[in-house]
Amino acid sequence: MIVEDEPLIAMMLEDFLDALDRVVAGTADSVASGLALVEAGGIDAAIMDVNLRGGETSWPIADALAARGIPFVLATGGAGDMIREDYRNRPVLSKPFTMDSVEKVLDSLVAAD
Repeated sequence: MIVEDEPLIAMMLEDFLDALDRVVAGTADSVASGLALVEAGGIDAAIMDVNLRGGETSWPIADALAARGIPFVLATGGAGDMIREDYRNRPVLSKPFTMDSVEKVLDSLVAAD
């Protein structure tokens, strides 16, 4: 699952995941759409932008994923202090993304299981 409010970045991540033979369970651009995807199920992992449009943050989605034991990566262009304290141990994908950085962070999720 991808949570990203910038359409071009979301499309780039979808392309990266496709090239890495990963299947995108869905893409969300808001907390509401992200929570709906989590509720629908079928998610093995997520890449989530921390800050979304309109001042929203993805923490409610992170909470829902954590409650279900679904691993996730926090994507951010900012400093580490933007990450909520209880999620600072989660892998971080720094912007700008590269296919190599996406692959490495996703592989780290698999290794952690």
